[in-house]
This record gives sequence, structure tokens and C-alpha cells, in this order.
Amino acid sequence: MKACVLALLVLFTGSVGAFAQSGGAAPHVATAKKAAGQDHLALFNNICSPPPKPQPQQAAQGGGQPQADPPREKWYAPPVKVFDNLYYVGMTEYSAWAVTTSAGIIVIDPLYEYSVEEEVVNGLTKLGMDPKQIRYVVVSHAHRDHVGGAALLQERFGARVVMSAADWDWLASDPGRWPKAKRDVVATDGYKLTLGDATLTLHLTPGHTPGTISTVIPLRDGANRHTAILWGGTGFNWRSGSPRYIQPNTPATYWYANYEKSARKMRDVAKQVGADVVLSNHPQYDQSTRKLALMPKRTAGQPHPYVIGRESVDRFLTVAEECATAGPLW
Repeated sequence: MKACVLALLVLFTGSVGAFAQSGGAAPHVATAKKAAGQDHLALFNNICSPPPKPQPQQAAQGGGQPQADPPREKWYAPPVKVFDNLYYVGMTEYSAWAVTTSAGIIVIDPLYEYSVEEEVVNGLTKLGMDPKQIRYVVVSHAHRDHVGGAALLQERFGARVVMSAADWDWLASDPGRWPKAKRDVVATDGYKLTLGDATLTLHLTPGHTPGTISTVIPLRDGANRHTAILWGGTGFNWRSGSPRYIQPNTPATYWYANYEKSARKMRDVAKQVGADVVLSNHPQYDQSTRKLALMPKRTAGQPHPYVIGRESVDRFLTVAEECATAGPLW
């Protein structure tokens, strides 16, 4: 009898604990859902859900035998002019951006090593630009899908590769068997990258990786001027339980806290600079898949698909902040 009572008590206590955790997350999830509206649902759906049960890690992330590169038809996307000084040179699921200046080109996130030539090098050529004019490569974070192509641009064109110190270290410790860029420019918080008539401001926003960078980009659209925030990293990668993330001194709460702080910081930055455009390094989060298709059809005077307004930019970053706050409370 005592054993049955004890079992019921344990079951009841566990249920209360689960309910309390759900209740703790609920207000933040509700705030994030309201902020998402209809335009930021992809972000909300990706990061505002209960964490999956961590799976045992069979091998270190990125290790093992290299897999065959996927065929071109699975990932190729044509290059598109987005603003007078900004071009999309990314893949179907991974974004790369080219900022043009009076003194050369800045590439942001040079994709995988297997796609950088077709998308970035040949993409710029198709757009009527010379890839030899690539002067800088800014890497938002040191995951292969965003940094893998940096080595080629560094070696072939002498482009300077820019990354945070923490992510240079992250790259150096990655066991993946793909070419790594040599350590080069180290970006600090608020780093001003000036090339010709353009200045990009790089902000350290750790969370997705230890040294993720989010970038403020000035944009031109004819006589109109706009400002973009490129949110440097989106997913809660530590939820997999990967030992690359989860260590005694960096538990899941560490990553959630950093992500939350970074999102709140970029909300403040966005307000200060009057950002009215959100960009991502994955096309689903800034709706690039839909918006890129509209660009060739846009006529003079029509609203720009990427200009979403300051209020919408703030809502995007609110989703990121509130979902990170909710994360440890489920």
C-alpha cells in the first residue's frame, strides 16, 4: 500500500513539475506568437517549441567519412539583384549575400565548399560583376554551410576573411574534413568594416555559436535609403545534445541565455539605426524564397518586398528573444 501511495506521489509531483515548466514557458511563447504575426512564423515555428529529447551522440559533430556532395539540381538557385548594392548569391536553403561598394565586393556567408564556385563566383559573373573584386568575406558563424566556401575565396582572390575570435576558435576545433580558411581578420563587437563608400557594422551576438556575428548593412534603392539587420544565427543547435555545445561549463541554459541577450541587444541596435529590413542566412526566415521571385517583376515605384518596416524588424527580434527566454522553462 505504501509503495502504491509513493508511486502516485512521484507521478503527481512529476506532473506538477511538467505543468509548472510549461506554464513558465507559456507567457513567453504567447508573446513570441503575437510578435510573429503572419510574416515571422517560420522563425517562431523553428525555435518556439519544446526541446526534443537529446539523442546519444555517435560521433563528434562534423567528423567521420566525408559524404558525397549533393547534386547541383538539389541546391542551385540563380543570383538575384535585391537592392542597388545588395545581391543574393545563395542556394535554395542557404543564403549568401554580396554587398557592392565603390572599392570592391563584400561577400557575407560564402556557403559550402562545394557550392561557392557555382553560386558566388559564377553568380557574380552572371550579374555582370568580377569576382576578383571580392575584397572581404564576412562569416556570420563557423558552421560549414556558411563558412565552408571561405577558403576558396581567400586562396583564389586574396579576400580577407572576417570572423569573431570565438568562432575562429570554433572553426579550428571543427573535426569536419573540409577546407578551412586560414585565421585572418578578427571582428570585435561593433567592428566597422569600411570598403569604399560603404560601412558595415558587425555586432557579436553569441548563442547560435560562441561568436555569431549579426551585421548592419546600409542599402540603396534608387533615391531611397534603407538599413538591414542580418541576424547571424537562428537555430537552437544545442538541443541535439551535441558535445560541441553541451559541456559542464556550457549547459543548455548557457546557450539560451546568450541567445536571449543577443536578440535583446540587436533589438536595441535595430531601433538605434532605424532598420527596416531583416535578412537571414537561411531564406525561409526572411521569406527570401518568395521575395526573390518578385524582384525581377518589380517595376519603378512599387513597394520593395524586403522593406518590412521598423515595427516588423522589432517583432522578428522579439520572437528570437522570447523563444530563447522560453527555452529552459518548458
